[in-house]
Amino acid sequence: MPFPSKAAVDDLKRAWTDKRVRVKPDARPELARFAGRVGRVVTVSYSGRAVVDFADGAWYDIPDFADALDVVTDEAEVGQYDATANSAQKLPARQG
Repeated sequence: MPFPSKAAVDDLKRAWTDKRVRVKPDARPELARFAGRVGRVVTVSYSGRAVVDFADGAWYDIPDFADALDVVTDEAEVGQYDATANSAQKLPARQG
């Protein structure tokens, strides 16, 4: 699979970065563990994959993400994402 052009990736970054997302039902079996969870797109890599934080301490790169992720627009659902719940912070609250 060829890499997307830099311009295409930059467009994807502008469109997807910092969006709250949810995995589409039955999108792909390997993403089923994230069903019902809201994540945040951290960035889009130059390989064309979305780097998503599901607030569990890890970031996941998801190929063909436009087919697998839905943007969450409902404010109540957006509020389900807790940015302080993961360990990818300068001073995580869970550190003890």
